[in-house]
Amino acid sequence: MATPGAAPAERPKKKVTPAQFAQEVRAEARKITWTSRQETWITSVMVAIMVVMAALFFWGVNTLCNLAITTLLKLATGG
Repeated sequence: MATPGAAPAERPKKKVTPAQFAQEVRAEARKITWTSRQETWITSVMVAIMVVMAALFFWGVNTLCNLAITTLLKLATGG
């Protein structure tokens, strides 16, 4: 009787010949769909827009944090 924590019995692996493997690879490769030039362009533009938006956001947060820390340090030093 197997214990609940015991690993399941391993199934014997099926032998695959190189020819079978090549056929399976070709069959899978036929299923690949490529994006069109327009879809690729639109996606690239959207990524660029999001990068700019993220850069502006983090620049703003960095500026506000810098201002807050500078102000607190000036208050703490009496300057």
